[in-house]
Amino acid sequence: MLRLALVALLLVVVAVGCGEAESEGPKTYAAYPEMDIPAGQPWVIITTSLGRMTFTLFSEEAPLAVNNFLFLANEGYFDGVTFHRLIPGFMVQGGDPSGTGTGGPGYSFEIEPPQRPYVRGGLAMANKGVANSNGSQFFIILDDLTEQGRLSPDFTLFGEIREGHQASFDTLAKIEAVPVGTAADGESSAPQQEITISAMKTGVTLNCSGEGAIGFTCKP
Repeated sequence: MLRLALVALLLVVVAVGCGEAESEGPKTYAAYPEMDIPAGQPWVIITTSLGRMTFTLFSEEAPLAVNNFLFLANEGYFDGVTFHRLIPGFMVQGGDPSGTGTGGPGYSFEIEPPQRPYVRGGLAMANKGVANSNGSQFFIILDDLTEQGRLSPDFTLFGEIREGHQASFDTLAKIEAVPVGTAADGESSAPQQEITISAMKTGVTLNCSGEGAIGFTCKP
């Protein structure tokens, strides 16, 4: 079971890959995708059953995690996937197509140390607590955990809610307000209302003058 255990102020996440894809199971891949991050400032809009959230992605700080997330999002890998674990005031976790907390994309990759604090609205990778164990599961941070000393810097931080985007924080508040019950392992973290990702849209903001390329925007 993929965990984010609140023990000794350390979050430990266990992710297990699915191996080869089965005909009726979640899609998996043979290897980590080729690097293909577009120039500029990449972003993703995550549309959920409770609203949308827009995230800026840190391609320079966490290129492996950003490349992986963009690849899976553009593949539609997260479409229909639920947030299977919620600890109010701490984090909400998703990215497992099986919904069990044990699924993954069939590969894993290197953990990139965070280069900034864990704050509310941050987007981070779940891992096994050992090297090279990032996969598809991710979590959204629900409080300023670094300031509170509640999370060690062992989890790749690869994005955050876009600055000034209050609508995204409103959606996050709705997610955090979902009642939780007891999970199979006894933890109070099982959402009692299904929180589903319906779609992810990715894009990039360019630093340029004049009109940007089709499908892209330029910063003013």
